[in-house]
Amino acid sequence: MTLGKELYDIEQGFWLAGKEHFLDHVDDKCLLAFPQAGEMHGVHSRAEVAATATNPNRWRDLTMKDRQLLQSGDDFAIISYRAEVTRADGEPYMALVSSAYVRRSHGWKLAFHQHSPV
Repeated sequence: MTLGKELYDIEQGFWLAGKEHFLDHVDDKCLLAFPQAGEMHGVHSRAEVAATATNPNRWRDLTMKDRQLLQSGDDFAIISYRAEVTRADGEPYMALVSSAYVRRSHGWKLAFHQHSPV
């Protein structure tokens, strides 16, 4: 499996899977940057980030377009893409998204995640 495929599979899980996926794939600390009112911003623990995934049906119909990958060394990579997805209430949501991953002994872990709604 290529690195891009592996990271985008993990990323898709953050949209469509539940709390266990977050606990498995978020680093010990993760920096979140959401410009929307009421969203999390700042450095949070894995448990705090996972607690946001309580509704397993919060998103559906995800499309990730314009995928980009920047790998810097063997243990750090950033992905970026345009997300088009439907919220649980049926409202469409579109954003430019970036996520940074670090390789740990037990796999790639999310260390940074950012949304810029379009």
